Amino acid sequence: MSLETTMADPQRFALLYGTTPPRADAPADRVLGAAARLAERVADLPLDGLVVYDVQDESARTSEPRPFPFLPTIDSPPYATLLRQLTHKPVVTYKCIATENEQSWPEWLDRAAEQHKVRYLSLVGLSSAKAAQSSIALSRATELAAAHPAGFVLGGVAIAERHGAERSESLRLIQKAQRGIRYFISQAVYDAEPTIRLLGDYVRDCAARNAQPQRMLLDFVPVGRPQTMNFMRWLGIAIPDTTAAAILDDPAPLSRSIAVCRDLLRRILDQPYLNQIPLGIVVESVSINKAEIGATIELIHTLRDVAHEYGLPVS
Repeated sequence: MSLETTMADPQRFALLYGTTPPRADAPADRVLGAAARLAERVADLPLDGLVVYDVQDESARTSEPRPFPFLPTIDSPPYATLLRQLTHKPVVTYKCIATENEQSWPEWLDRAAEQHKVRYLSLVGLSSAKAAQSSIALSRATELAAAHPAGFVLGGVAIAERHGAERSESLRLIQKAQRGIRYFISQAVYDAEPTIRLLGDYVRDCAARNAQPQRMLLDFVPVGRPQTMNFMRWLGIAIPDTTAAAILDDPAPLSRSIAVCRDLLRRILDQPYLNQIPLGIVVESVSINKAEIGATIELIHTLRDVAHEYGLPVS
């Protein structure tokens, strides 16, 4: 079954594995080596596809100092192409439109389709208005991508933490779907309540507007070090103090974080909206720590087992 078929089937629960491209200054052999190691790591996983992120600095989003220095990476489309060739799995390719404009954006789309055979394209806007460099809005970029003859399957970002009475993330998701977005990938989940609230309101708002809920892919990340925990919080991921302490104070913090993610997914699935919205997960590591990267494999299996518990068809 193709990723597109899985995404389009509201009864299926999608499983994806996320990664970031190597550093921009990495020589070709190191890029190939990184891709080969990832291909070996995921070879036996029951995945519907991979996700390649487009890493941005994001320092303008907050006044807090960045815990780790920002290291630019190679472009996501060529790395996605390499992974697709090595893993024989479809790849969702992220693209931040921060530096694009009305002229450059259609040209980028042409290259992505023709040179790199990008099919699944997730669009990301600016992390902060203060960082505005582009002259094309995310809404306009989405419309142009949706109208492109390549027929991209377009995705977007959902951030449950910014959903509230004054700024409805739910209504923003509906508006994005009207422009052509067919799936959303969430920010990493370490607090179930914002996600439960967003999904419940999204299903309600879709019903009120006779709109079809689009697939929501929930992102989960293993964490075993204070440095990684601090970085995740700097990225804007909501992690309650009690959850952070429970993980970092545990003798086996990575195993505890996997258990936390398992329980979070159970809470999210144990809701009335379960059979009203297509769901799935993405598992990734936000660090280059070998132990945390290795823990992603156990996390995939653990969360897949949870999907089975709730009778959701998975690969």
